[in-house]
Amino acid sequence: MIFGHISNENPCVLPTAIQRALNFLRTTDFSQQKVGEVEIDGRNIYAQIIDMTTRPKKDNRPEVHRRYIDIQFLSKGEEIICVAAERGNNKISESLLAERDIIFYHDVNDESELTMTEGSYAIFFPQDVHRPGCIKNKATPIRKVVVKVALSELI
Repeated sequence: MIFGHISNENPCVLPTAIQRALNFLRTTDFSQQKVGEVEIDGRNIYAQIIDMTTRPKKDNRPEVHRRYIDIQFLSKGEEIICVAAERGNNKISESLLAERDIIFYHDVNDESELTMTEGSYAIFFPQDVHRPGCIKNKATPIRKVVVKVALSELI
């Protein structure tokens, strides 16, 4: 996992696909974008623009992905994203790998909390279990952008 703020330079030399995704986040005015998907490089790199309201942690299921990494960027509002290392012992609530590249777990142990504010981003790899959209102080409307980068683009 990598955590940062979009106004900062990349912390190190990142794969070209991740740099491209971060550049998209830096140069796009999301207040002018409609909710939905935006293709950056076909299905290799694309973004999902989402408007939602944060919810209690217990109402959000932890998730992982196997074919894509998630770059979760907070455009508006505040949220907590809980994160834990994948250890292979979490009980699956629902597997939608074929349809949506996502596995939901019932729960996960040893979660840490990331405080996301406007401009924050977190990059989650397949070994990073994450539970986005959690309340920080109170239920809050947020706009987030999730850029999906195919793992095949990182080679």
